[in-house]
Amino acid sequence: MVRLKDIAAAAGVSVMTVSKAMRNAPDISANTKTRIKLLAQQMGYVPDSAAQGLRSRTTRLLGLLLPTIINPVFSRMVSAIEESAHEMGYDLIVAHTLNVQEREEACIRRLLARRVDGLFIVPVYRLEPTAPIYNEILNRRVPTILLGQRAPFCQQFVNVEGDDIQGSYSMTKHLLELGHKRIAFLSGPIASPLAQERLEGYRRALRDSGFEIDDKLIFSAGSTIEEGEAAALQMINEGTKATAIQAVNDMVAIGAANTFLRQGAKIPEDISITGFGNILTSEHYRIPLTTVRQPKARLGRAAVELMKQYLHGNQPASTRLSAAIVIRQSTGAPKVATD
Repeated sequence: MVRLKDIAAAAGVSVMTVSKAMRNAPDISANTKTRIKLLAQQMGYVPDSAAQGLRSRTTRLLGLLLPTIINPVFSRMVSAIEESAHEMGYDLIVAHTLNVQEREEACIRRLLARRVDGLFIVPVYRLEPTAPIYNEILNRRVPTILLGQRAPFCQQFVNVEGDDIQGSYSMTKHLLELGHKRIAFLSGPIASPLAQERLEGYRRALRDSGFEIDDKLIFSAGSTIEEGEAAALQMINEGTKATAIQAVNDMVAIGAANTFLRQGAKIPEDISITGFGNILTSEHYRIPLTTVRQPKARLGRAAVELMKQYLHGNQPASTRLSAAIVIRQSTGAPKVATD
């Protein structure tokens, strides 16, 4: 391993001069800096980031916790965060919580042990009003940005989120304007504020259009394709006479579509189906899916901008970005108007 004293010997200068040149100290001439840096590069010198961190009390590391990068909702957001962090001169450590509270706590503690300069967290949502690990983050004053909606246990943190109420509201209005009067809603996990907001958008649109809320049209569907398939099968067995389905996310919508197609139904002729998220699969599904476009990359970049404010000693404010519907072939007018 090449050390500073090796470069100093080759350059015929002191170790202190090499150190200052590598740090761009103002009392070293530009020519000397250029000569030493070029020599260091030729010799294969790699700076010791740990030693630099001890001097500056920063690690140039940021931690990112998310359920799993396999979920396509997160891929573009993670890419945007990594690219923006790289431009700032930071490296990103990614950890998966798998939506398990104990694993989330362990991941946070490991990142804190690495002395990360800041955290991005997709929370593992729970119904409890407090979470000790989040209180610990607050007590340590670690700059933290939540990726998604806040819940009581993480209410004190700054966050970036999409306007899920408005996005869901717009989707329900789209179905109503097509002539659908019985719209089923496949909802997400009860502890998830995201799922609650999307259900609330559906409810508001129905109320604003003069329709009563029929709880028999609301089904618990989780968040996966398999759960969407099961919820759609339950819906069929209960004979809801719905002409359209609004799903909490694209994967649930695709699962529901799979079930109806296996039953011999045609989409959208027999039933319209919509999602939320605009994952890549939604566009390339066998019946391209009408959905709500989440600004995933913009959310990632916005999160890094908020982190940058934190790292510069400022207090950022939470950010909410608008969402818009994308109309594709999975929605159309109902065959027969229903009462």
